[in-house]
Amino acid sequence: MGLFELAAIHLSSEPPRLKDAQLAIDALGYMVEGLGDRIGEHHDTLLAALGNIRLVYVQKSSPPPVS
Repeated sequence: MGLFELAAIHLSSEPPRLKDAQLAIDALGYMVEGLGDRIGEHHDTLLAALGNIRLVYVQKSSPPPVS
């Protein structure tokens, strides 16, 4: 989970360090999606975590809503 935590740190900084977060997220994605079921019993958990951190990235990289 080190890459997940690294991405979360970059996304939680002010301002968010999007390029650094993207690198960590991409690396995590290559591992989780590339290794697939070979990861074993933790595959589904890691896949869900990857989806969650990708969602946070999209939220942080999108412009704020117009009010």
